[in-house]
Amino acid sequence: MKKLYLLVAIILIFSGGFLAGSLYSKKNSSSDLKAIGQNPSSSKKVESKETPKPEQEASKLLIGYVQDFRDPSEVKYSQLTHVIFSFAHPTKDGRLLFNGDSALSNLRAMVTKAHQNKTKAILAIGGWFHINGGESYDYFKAAIASHDTRTKLVNELVNLAAAENLDGIDIDFEHPRSKEDAEYLHAFTKELSSKLHPQGKELSIAVHSKIHSVTGTELGFVVYEPSMFQYVDHVNIMAYDGQWDGGYNAANLSPYPFTEDIVNYWTALFDTHNLSKEKLVLGVPFYAQPEDPNSKQVSYEALIKKNPDNAGRDSVNLNGTIYHYNGEETIQRKTKLALDHGFGGMMMWEIGLDAKGTHSLTAAISEEMKESGD
Repeated sequence: MKKLYLLVAIILIFSGGFLAGSLYSKKNSSSDLKAIGQNPSSSKKVESKETPKPEQEASKLLIGYVQDFRDPSEVKYSQLTHVIFSFAHPTKDGRLLFNGDSALSNLRAMVTKAHQNKTKAILAIGGWFHINGGESYDYFKAAIASHDTRTKLVNELVNLAAAENLDGIDIDFEHPRSKEDAEYLHAFTKELSSKLHPQGKELSIAVHSKIHSVTGTELGFVVYEPSMFQYVDHVNIMAYDGQWDGGYNAANLSPYPFTEDIVNYWTALFDTHNLSKEKLVLGVPFYAQPEDPNSKQVSYEALIKKNPDNAGRDSVNLNGTIYHYNGEETIQRKTKLALDHGFGGMMMWEIGLDAKGTHSLTAAISEEMKESGD
């Protein structure tokens, strides 16, 4: 019974970390999977206007994840310093899979358009769900658990980054669940860093919030080796999906007090290990969580289309169900919180869920960054 209880607890806690994105993903059959070899061929409100492109070296980071099925032409690259294409999927033997030819085509289009706007284009590997079914955890762990498969995966990523003119790789292993897992991830990160950085490419890593949204205490189910962070340029904190902690409660998705606890935790961790807090990037959700667990998450864009006044709220009643999310004011408060603690910037999951025009959360973050920098 104790084992069963532990298993249930683990499942509840680890159902976060980009789960929202899976609800918007398109399903492809296994026959549509595109295997990638070591050398694939290359090919406060704001006004409703384009956010000026920040100076890359002087500005804080504004990082947006984008899912593989999104139309690359609809991304506002000029608002971002980095765009992260999600996801490439690791196999247990150290290879990579894309979600069909369309995903690879979208990646190439994204890279081209990003570079036209002087935005860095990154590829994320991992995520919560695997394209072959089930959690990505089992595939990712197997790939990095042995020296041979780990090195193979590193080489796949390095060669892909060169062939596709990527600016870097983002690691999204959800999540290391033991000291052993943490050691595997540490070894993988160190080896990948040693190959990417000499080529002038970046390495980032997405991490669990590590904080329980109800108790505010550190979660022990996710384990990281802190020395690993010396090898990465950015640490993208998934400061959301707290609704799974202590029993399902949509209100715990990502309220401001929860984020305060997360920011304080990571600030103290990096100070303790003499790591630069400028590597830390605070993640915020662009989706709404329903109180009815049988209902689906909805995008922030859908809330604004329903009623633009929803931009000024953090919860709303839609069709008899209460949805919890982060409106403009909360998003800007979080941005100020992160910058006040010396963080390097902000991250969004996921930019395809943002509203267009006046109530864009991406624009709201950019506006707060501009004000905080004055």
